[in-house]
Amino acid sequence: MENGELPHGFGAAPGSRRRAARVVVLDPLDRILLINASDPLHRNGPGWWEIPGGGIDHGESTEEAARRELWEEAGIAGAEIGPCVWFQRVQFSFGGWHFDQDEWVHIARCEGVSSGPQGLEALEVLAFGEQRWWTLEDLLEHQPRTIPYRMAEFLPHVIGGQFAGDPIDITPDEHHVARWHEQASPPRS
Repeated sequence: MENGELPHGFGAAPGSRRRAARVVVLDPLDRILLINASDPLHRNGPGWWEIPGGGIDHGESTEEAARRELWEEAGIAGAEIGPCVWFQRVQFSFGGWHFDQDEWVHIARCEGVSSGPQGLEALEVLAFGEQRWWTLEDLLEHQPRTIPYRMAEFLPHVIGGQFAGDPIDITPDEHHVARWHEQASPPRS
């Protein structure tokens, strides 16, 4: 594990970009499931809300990885996994590891019942907290820190069914990343 290489099971070969899949899962009321998380190295630091997702295992498609991650992180089986609607390239640090990854984000529909995590990795056990179904209105009103960073910007189009063809590139620019980090800072007096 030298030079920032990821430990076994994180889904990336040494020296390569990690491939990951995430999923925007909606219930029959068009609420989105988000998982509250924080960095295990900074337990008292600011948290965020994220959609389920993680590394793509060797031989998996993005759809298969999204389905597996949805089960592992949220306990949702039998969701109808739809098309990949977003793509992003991101870099971030988590649990002392640096991630440089490509993410494919699928949309999924389910009954809105989660049995909780079913197969978390060690860092995820330390990082993940409550799960909550959010309405679009609540998400836009409260503007929590989210992963993907630009989720609130593009979520209305997904919920409204306004996607077709190739996934939209939601890769964050420097100002998106800076804003996300600023949301974590206490207000200046």
